[in-house]
Amino acid sequence: MKRLIIVGDPGVRKGGVVEHDDEELVCFGISKQGEWHGPDRPQLWCTVGAPDEREAFERRSFIPMHLETETVDAEAIEVRRKRGEPGA
Repeated sequence: MKRLIIVGDPGVRKGGVVEHDDEELVCFGISKQGEWHGPDRPQLWCTVGAPDEREAFERRSFIPMHLETETVDAEAIEVRRKRGEPGA
């Protein structure tokens, strides 16, 4: 699990799937920054990981400030699925 800061908005939402560096990642949670006061482009602060890490995310079995953090442009992200399935 890691924190992925996406500069720009590629259209992904909670439960969506993205590909970055040939790795498919599920977006467990997303916070959108920069809507009111902030940078010229919004930033999506995403907690992402492999599908088998979902339970660890839901149980909060991690320390957010200890997650590896990576910043990428929206153009470097390929959106596989925009959002999660209802009820998932």
